Order: sequence, then C-alpha cells, then structure tokens
Amino acid sequence: MVIQQPSNQIKLTNVSLVRLKKGKKRFEIACYKNKVLEWRSGIETDLDNVLQIPSVFLNVSKGQTAPSAELAKAFGKDKTVDDIILEILRKGELQVGEKERTAQLERVHNEVISIVASKLIDPRTKRVYTPGMIEKALDMLSSMAHQQQQQQQQQQQDNSGKNSKTNTPSSTTGGNTPATGEPGESKPRSSPLPAAAAAAAASKPTWTGVTVNKSAKSQALDAMKALIAHQPIPVARARMRLRVTCPTNVLKQAVKAPKAPPAEGADTSADGAGAGEHKAPGTVKDRILSFIEQVENQDVMGSEWEIVGFVEPGAFKGLSDFVSGETKGQGRVEVLDMAVTHED
Repeated sequence: MVIQQPSNQIKLTNVSLVRLKKGKKRFEIACYKNKVLEWRSGIETDLDNVLQIPSVFLNVSKGQTAPSAELAKAFGKDKTVDDIILEILRKGELQVGEKERTAQLERVHNEVISIVASKLIDPRTKRVYTPGMIEKALDMLSSMAHQQQQQQQQQQQDNSGKNSKTNTPSSTTGGNTPATGEPGESKPRSSPLPAAAAAAAASKPTWTGVTVNKSAKSQALDAMKALIAHQPIPVARARMRLRVTCPTNVLKQAVKAPKAPPAEGADTSADGAGAGEHKAPGTVKDRILSFIEQVENQDVMGSEWEIVGFVEPGAFKGLSDFVSGETKGQGRVEVLDMAVTHED
C-alpha cells in the first residue's frame, strides 16, 4: 500500500547540517553537501550555493525555525539573520554523511601521500619514490602499529593477571617466605630487558593512518618521521639547497659557546675540572660549514662571503637563527630549492 505524502510538504534532501551551541541552545542551518567545506576554504563565495534555506533552525529535521527572541538572546540584538548564519558557518560543527566522510578521508589521504612522495628520496639514488610505493610503506607501518597496540594490550592484561595472583595472601604462618622464612623477603626479579626494548620501540614515531581531524601537512610530517624512524624502505629527507651570505669581517670571529651544565657529582669549584668549561666550536665560518652537508660553490665578492650548498631540512632553522644572531642581521640565508630530488 502506497502512503500518500502531503503535496505541500518540503523535504530537505542531500542536506548537510551545521550546528552551533550558544546560550544553552543549539542552532542549525541546512546546507548543501561539499559546499560548506568549499566556502570555508574560500573556493565558494556565493551563500545561495551553500544554503538550502536562508533560515536558522532549532531542529532542521522537524522544520522548527529559531524564534527571533531566541536568536537575539543568544547572539545579541544587533546581529541580523545573515550575520548569525555566517557565524554558524564559520564556527559550527559540520554534520556529514558516510559517503562524504569517505570522500573527505580519501582526499586527505591522497594529499598526504603526494606531500610525502615529494619530500622523501632514496638516499642511494637521490630519486623520489612513486606515490604507490610510499602508500605501501605507510600501510606496513600502520599494520605494525596496530599489532604493537594489540601486543601491549595483551601484555597489560597478562601483567594485571600476574599482579592479582602475586598480591594474594600467603598461606604460610606469619607471612614468611618458604625459601628463607624472613618476613617481607621475596625472590629477585628477572632483568627487565623486554620492557626496555618495548619502551625503546614505543619511543619511535608511529603511523596509524590518515584522519580528517588534522591538516594534511601535519599528518605528512608525522608520516615522514615514522618512515625515517622505521625504514620499511630506504628513505631520507630531500635536502634543501641554500645560499648563505655573510660579511667577511665576522667570519673569523670566535663563536660564543654556552657553558655546559655541570655533571652530577662533578667538582663545581673554580679550580675544578668540571666547572662547566666548554671549548668554543670554532669561528663563525666553521660553524656555518658544519650545518652544510655538501658545498656546491663558495666565493668572496667584495666584502661578502657567499656559499651555496645542501642542508638537511631540520637544520635550516638552526642555521638561519645562527647567521642572524652572529651577524646581527647583516647575513642572510636564502632558499634556492626546497627539495633537491636528483643531482646530475
């Protein structure tokens, strides 16, 4: 039997809800799928393409619109409906369907793989890996991480079971141990080598997969750290190509080395050998060269010394801060290539 629907009933189809709780009330607006994210990223600017109905609701599914008094109480009397809709769009929580979440996850996943593939190289050939190889390597790390989590959970359950048995009161009179009869004495424990190995493995960066709650760039950085730490395939960060310019009159100046903290138990007196003395690491030029893995060329032009070379990405900030601090802003570090993937 076909159930007849009222001809004047408005049904919201293909809808995404954006909800915002304010003033102990929850307000909703009805939007088209995928358009909210495009509006937030600046791709879509026309609100008519984003909103299904330019109204604020207390419950979209029931068609219950928010009274003007409730809107004024929650958002303020000076706010118009359009201002309230914009605030809900900016700050509200987006409710999406399963298909849209899957599409969003796939989009972030592809972006992460693309970023990682452009930043990591084979250290032997200096060539980039294909996105397919990077994806397989991350899948290996993800499965390893899930296995480690299961093993840790199983080990915790086993330890809790052993502890419950150990804490059971002994039936021996007076609580003495059967071996020596001395109260409180127990057998020596075994060396905690497995625990130390597990802690060392847990200290390494792990990769469990892509999520939609973090940006693709931050997740790509986590993925690169995990790949470099575990090396499922030989990988290394692609080096940066930099140009460092420095005045020649500061190149031979000695670098001020910070005093090292005294070691525990060391003689801290003035005549003591452990008084925190630390040898200077050399001149400014020596320190700059220590950051550069491979020098492409260097030259002196007038009163400036210029060097072009390759640097690990992690050393860029330290080199830039050092040049800026030691030269008092006269030196500079320029990025010529963010990622050198192949050298002829």
